[in-house]
Amino acid sequence: MKIKNDTHDFTGGDSAFTRDSLYGTDVEHHYAGALSFMRRKYTRDLTGVDVVVTGVPFDLATTNRPGSRFGPAGIRAASAHLAWGPLWPWGFDPFDRLAVIDYGDCRFDFGRPDGIPADIETHAGAIIGRAPHLITLGGDHFITLPLLRAHAKKYGPLSLVHFDAHSDTWNDEAGRIDHGTMLFHAVNEGIVDPATSVQIGIRTHNSDPLGFTWLDAAWIHANGASAACAEAKRIVGANQAYLTFDIDCLDPCFAPGTGTPVVGGLSTRQAQSIIQGLQGIEFVGMDMVEVAPHFDHAQITALAAASLILDYLCLMARDLPAKI
Repeated sequence: MKIKNDTHDFTGGDSAFTRDSLYGTDVEHHYAGALSFMRRKYTRDLTGVDVVVTGVPFDLATTNRPGSRFGPAGIRAASAHLAWGPLWPWGFDPFDRLAVIDYGDCRFDFGRPDGIPADIETHAGAIIGRAPHLITLGGDHFITLPLLRAHAKKYGPLSLVHFDAHSDTWNDEAGRIDHGTMLFHAVNEGIVDPATSVQIGIRTHNSDPLGFTWLDAAWIHANGASAACAEAKRIVGANQAYLTFDIDCLDPCFAPGTGTPVVGGLSTRQAQSIIQGLQGIEFVGMDMVEVAPHFDHAQITALAAASLILDYLCLMARDLPAKI
């Protein structure tokens, strides 16, 4: 079942459950089988693991169209189209260099919403407390706040590289659960340093950016991806950073499957180019949020989300030796 030279062996299948090694890419039918992220092994054994992918199927904090609770499943399903080997334009398979698993989803009681933030934080903390790098599939964007809390307990205050149509820094009262105010809380809790953080693709009004630097959508269109990479790296500097990507950063023609679409956004290619150019930033974690498959068409949005996560994995793996 593994790719060996130019020969594909299709005698296996369902490598999410049957694979032995955490390394390498298996070839399966794109339209069938157990749909873990990129066919990685479903396990909660963190022995020898470099990167954990987990899902948080939560969308109780949405202000417009719901449905991002189905985002983790949608991204996993779309990723099956991509699980076949070396990636363009990187020229290598990140899974030859990184041991990546799918940990499954965070569990919480939807009937007790006030307890869900702590449930997410505990779930993430249990993973990163044992060293692996965490990539989280959302879910609405509120989940970034408990994820940042968990990461800050390990790493201290973080810089943020934030892709979004919205700044998510609107003023709010303590304790509210809202996917448009979680960064207001993160700044006020001291877990994010806005002076060394950058928000990319913004195109909704907010009179108070709380000290964040905006590379808004108009700036990206005028200056290009290379300039955005250079500016992001200058702002973040040598600080440890967290990358959060709201899929509505992309224009609705590239990401229709989301709850709060805003026209005038980035193309998928622009976003890929920026992520691919962020080498040198010390990222400690990532999330991909606000994918709502019921508003998608032909998996356009979920496929973009899975592809951008793959670019992030390649960014992590680019200077590592192959393990197989």
